[in-house]
Amino acid sequence: MLKIDLHTHILPQHWPDWTQRSGYAGWIELAHDAPGCTAGCARLQRSEADGSRTSFRDVRENLWNPAVRLAEMQTTGVNLQALSTVPVMFSYWAKAADAYDLARLLNDHIASVSASHPEHFVGLGTIPMQDTSRAIRELERCVKELGFPGVQIGTNINGVNLDDPGVIEILTAAESIGACVFVHPWDMLQFGLHARAGESARTMNRLARYWMPWLVGMPAETCVAICSVIFGGVLDRLPRLRVCFSHGGGSFPGTLGRIAHGRACRPDLFPAESRDPRDYLAGPDRPAKFFVDSLVHDIDALRLLVRQFGSNRIALGSDYPFPLGEDRPGALIEQMKAELASECVTDLLSGSAAQFLNLPPRPTGLHS
Repeated sequence: MLKIDLHTHILPQHWPDWTQRSGYAGWIELAHDAPGCTAGCARLQRSEADGSRTSFRDVRENLWNPAVRLAEMQTTGVNLQALSTVPVMFSYWAKAADAYDLARLLNDHIASVSASHPEHFVGLGTIPMQDTSRAIRELERCVKELGFPGVQIGTNINGVNLDDPGVIEILTAAESIGACVFVHPWDMLQFGLHARAGESARTMNRLARYWMPWLVGMPAETCVAICSVIFGGVLDRLPRLRVCFSHGGGSFPGTLGRIAHGRACRPDLFPAESRDPRDYLAGPDRPAKFFVDSLVHDIDALRLLVRQFGSNRIALGSDYPFPLGEDRPGALIEQMKAELASECVTDLLSGSAAQFLNLPPRPTGLHS
């Protein structure tokens, strides 16, 4: 069956030294000659003010080499990937002009890869969310010039949630031009690549062990983003905005009952016009108000998503090519074939992603 993977990441093989270019540290580099790296691998690292480098992830050639990526897609049966940058490249912490220039470089790279293989790749851009005017300018370029269906953004902008007026202005622009918005966690709660002023080492270290920033922080971060757009009235103000939250909506689906009960028992802590969060999920006569991807790693969790959102709001997402992703995209969905109608399986593997990306249900040139 046709598979459209909404959640994949890509980087250029090389880009300029942004620390040297900007005159200050904190930028991400892809070191192909880092100690211990063999052929076909590299190391993501961050420049520090003292001239050192902090390494945080080893990556393989499939992150930057389209030929390797295409071969692996063929092996796993993926027909089309939506390409987005690695979230550490958002650079919301940086000076807006420098982040804007980097976003343009990354978006031009994604556009070139997509143009070389339009039957297999489509792009989602990145925009400098710390500067509303620049973010909207690059959003419009991504859609109107580069031909992207939308953009990927982070779950917060330097600690500001998605119900912030500046963020809403950007989301309003996205709705007005029909751009979709894929929301990915980054700079996780009490953990970030860039510590904020006043945060103690004790606070920063609470999630430091056992990979907890990725295992616990990311799901919580995504839940905060969803609650922000629900209780902040963003989804009501922008009913035509297509927005999708990665990693199956993080911890939101599993804690929905607690969230709804909290609003009911303490209405004084919520806007008077706020509604039960269940109103934003699928109902007998309505689709859910937002999308999530399928990356939950547990069949019972996927069943819960189907009950809450309906199959037409759950898009296949693998987090390719990273270790926390699904090695064979769609494998968990395929385990549910016996209990789902065929049209639901089609929704999960391709139809919902095609709708979110505003593609034809079976894009021209794709073959199962």
